[in-house]
Amino acid sequence: MSKRRVVKTKPAQPKVPSRLIAFNKPYDVLTQFTDEQGRQTLKDFISIPGVYAAGRLDRNSEGLLLLTNDGALQARIAEPKYGVRKTYWAQVEGEVSAEQIHQLQRGVLLKDGLTQPAEAKVIPSPAVWERQPPIRYRAQIPTTWIELTISEGKNRQVRRMTAAVGLPTLRLIRVQIGQWQLDDLQPGEWRDISV
Repeated sequence: MSKRRVVKTKPAQPKVPSRLIAFNKPYDVLTQFTDEQGRQTLKDFISIPGVYAAGRLDRNSEGLLLLTNDGALQARIAEPKYGVRKTYWAQVEGEVSAEQIHQLQRGVLLKDGLTQPAEAKVIPSPAVWERQPPIRYRAQIPTTWIELTISEGKNRQVRRMTAAVGLPTLRLIRVQIGQWQLDDLQPGEWRDISV
């Protein structure tokens, strides 16, 4: 009589539905959930287990950050090889010339190589929230808002691009990632959005 081997299997885990969250990251908040130095992080605003940022947004930048519990979706949004377009509003120091816009549109040489061409244009001052703390103003130096759309993911890319063409960024707000927009979310607010 042969013995039958019994194989124990774990019960199948129910599939957790994909969740995508749009968050308006305030200035001076880290794009992570923990910090040993006690600085503000995502956990100060979002208490949903199992979601992670799809990409990063510098501590001193504001605006749209996407979070998801779906690893494949996170990769499609964040990894540069997928070329997801991201749109920023940058308040820069000085008056912007047509040549500076053309430089941004052609691509800018940075220390880590030439950027891909960006969509760039001067825009009217957008109706946005007051930043805390406010940016520094100099009475004799005007500021201008520009809109930049890029599809790369170089570290601090927009700030480095504007600086390379002589336009230091004073304030940077991401307003769109792929098809998803910031819309009317205020700093610190989040909402579920369709995947």
